[in-house]
Parts: sequence; structure tokens; C-alpha cells
Amino acid sequence: MKNKKVYVFFLLLIVITGTGMFSSFKEGSKKETAYLKVKAEEKGCVFRTLFGEESSDSAFIYKTPARVSSSIDDALEFVSKAQLTNGGWGAGSYARQDVYDPHAVKADPATTAMVAMGLLRCGNTPTTGKYSSNLALATDYLIAQVENSPAESSNITDETGTQPQRKLGQNIDVVMTTQYFTNLIDHLSNNPQLKGRVKKCLDKCVAKIQNGQSTNGSMKGAGWAGVLQSSFATNALETAKEKGIKVKEEKLNNAREYQKKNYDVKSNSITTEDAAGVMLYSISGTSRASAKEARIAKDEIAKAKREGTLPAAAPVTIDNLKKAGLSESEALRYSTAYEINTAAKQQAQRNDVMDGFGSNGGEEFLSYLQTGEGMIISKDQEWKKWYDNISGRLVKIQNNDGSWNGHHCITSPVFCTATSLLILSVNNDVEQLMAQGK
Repeated sequence: MKNKKVYVFFLLLIVITGTGMFSSFKEGSKKETAYLKVKAEEKGCVFRTLFGEESSDSAFIYKTPARVSSSIDDALEFVSKAQLTNGGWGAGSYARQDVYDPHAVKADPATTAMVAMGLLRCGNTPTTGKYSSNLALATDYLIAQVENSPAESSNITDETGTQPQRKLGQNIDVVMTTQYFTNLIDHLSNNPQLKGRVKKCLDKCVAKIQNGQSTNGSMKGAGWAGVLQSSFATNALETAKEKGIKVKEEKLNNAREYQKKNYDVKSNSITTEDAAGVMLYSISGTSRASAKEARIAKDEIAKAKREGTLPAAAPVTIDNLKKAGLSESEALRYSTAYEINTAAKQQAQRNDVMDGFGSNGGEEFLSYLQTGEGMIISKDQEWKKWYDNISGRLVKIQNNDGSWNGHHCITSPVFCTATSLLILSVNNDVEQLMAQGK
């Protein structure tokens, strides 16, 4: 009997102690989770989805391979050391494509915005992350460029003849800067003063882009591959609108239509007049510009299937979209975008098309970026295969100092490295990109 009492006593002691230990463990777990969530917010959208703070299709979350992470780290170190004292980065003059020293060129907004977007996508903000000070200086530089530019001017800089301008278009600086500010603004909630300045800059930049648009939806002042300037302008207007900036719907629709018209589904022909005769430049822009509307088409069909309006095997067609509840004009618009997007993204991934001009230049890197982002926006399950392919290509051709450089046209190591960073870290922005398709 005595032994039984002792047994019961120790059993109660274990239960009480265990309860306390469990309580401590649970409290510790809460603290650990809270800490990890704070760290996750510093890393970008894809990390927040892992903690359930943002909804995302888990099939699109893709962990960065170790070899790619190492490549990204080397590239980040390169661009951090390449920054100029005024906070900007430069690609250099088109007349001196042989100059590869990043400190032997002047800063330009287009290149600075590209690097800034790369730093942001890799988990930095102006106040958090290993390269926060670099990003803060770059942001100050770009804000000053916009604020000091005349409202009636079409660009935000007095610099002319830069590699991005000559090859992409005269107004590429305002286009890329707009793109950066639309990506940055969500990270400025704790700094209302800076957020306000960025919003005013966005208003000014969007007005410049819209004023610089031709009647056919392309951007004026096209360069050698002006279709890319127009494609990024479309992206900039789309994301600006999503962030609450006033964008004229007619201008945005014209920009999308210009890109989509570069590919004819029926004849399987591609217009390369504004793309220096290079299929890759044109088709990647078409793929990116049609991605949002293609996603809408797929979502409407999927919804109709869930509700029992359409059978499970129903494809995306005009008739099925009408059955899903769209008007005839809407069904035609979204079905056409879906067809164009499906065909364009397939063409853009062909090896012979990916060869571009025949060797790597900044235009090739930009085209790869357009294709990949478009696939994510349209919720294409094949995007991981694209990522494995393009990341493998890039890692193989990275220079020993962590940079990439072009062999024609845009040869700048800084510009090419920034674009490569955006490609390799695109999985960090899956949530943000997929939101553009909603």
C-alpha cells in the first residue's frame, strides 16, 4: 500500500512538472514563431506565405537551390561594392561599351532602379537586411531624380546616350524607376513621410509614361529593342494601378494591346519590327503583357467548374467563358489573351529563341525575366522548369567576381548583374507576382 502511494505521488509529480514544462515549451515556441515571423518579413513575400500570413498556392513555393543561393550572394557583394558615392549605379555610355569598371561610369536611374529592385527582391529594404544602407542611398538618389525633373519632361534625367537608353529607349529611366517604386511602397508602412514622397514620385512618373505613349500603345523614343521599353512600361502601369496610383485605363489597355499584337496565334507569326529583328525580345514581352488576362480566363473557368456550371475537362474558350458568366466582349478579350499567352510563353522557352541575338546581352537577360514573371502571374505550373533551366544557364556564365556582363549592346556588368539577380530571386516574389493576376 505504501509503495502504491509513492507511485501515485511520483506520477502526480511528473504530470505537474510535465505540464509546467509543456507550458514553458509552448511559450518558448510562441516566442520562436514570433521571432521567425519578424525575420520572415525581412526576407520578402514568399517567406511570409510559409507562416500562413499570406495565402498562396503551395505548389508555387520553390526553395532556392544551394548553388543558386551562392551565386546570388556573390552577385549581391559585387553590386554593393559597385555603388557610386551619390547612391546610384551606372551602365555607362553606349559609345564606350568596352568600359567594365562600375566606378568609371556615371550613375543613371534605369540601372540604379534595376539594382534596387534586385536588392529588394533579395530581402532588403531601406531599413532592414544586409544591404539596407545601399538600398536607402539608391532610393534617395531616385527620389531626387524624380523630384528635380520638370513635370513636362518625358524622362527623369539629363543623362543621354546611356546603354539602357540607346538599346531599350530614351525613357527607360522613368519606366524602371516607376517599377521600383511600385515594388518598394509596400515596405514603407513604418515611414509615412518617405512613403508619401514615393507616392508623389509615382504620380509624376506615371504621368510621364502616359504622356510618352504613342497612339499604338508603344513608348515613344524607342531604342534598338524598344519593344522591351514598352513591355516594362506596361508592367509599371499595371503595378502602379494595383498600388492605388491613378492610371488611365485606356493607356493601360493600349499598352497591353500593343504587346499582344506582336504575336498572331492564327498564323503563328511574330512581329519583330520594334525588337531589332530578334524574336526573343518581342515574344517575351507578349508573354508578360498577356499574363494577367490569361490568369483571369483560367480563374473564371476554374470557378465555373467548382460551381458545376462547366464540366471538369472544359477548356478555356469564348463559349465556356460566356457560360462562366462573362459578357461576349469580355469572353473574347480574355480568351484571346489566354491563347496568345499560352503560345507566346512556349515560343519564348525554345532554345533557338532563347539564344536571342546569338550571344548574351542585357536585352537577353531582360527577356528571360519577362518570360519568368509572366509565367508566375499566369499561374503556369511549368514555371519551376523554366527556373531550373534559366538559373542553370546563368550560374554557368557568372564571372569570378560575382557579376555578369553582356557580349553585345548592353554590356554593363552592373546592369546585367542586376537583371540576373531579379531572375534568380524571382521565387522570393511569387506571392507579389501572383497577386497581379487577381
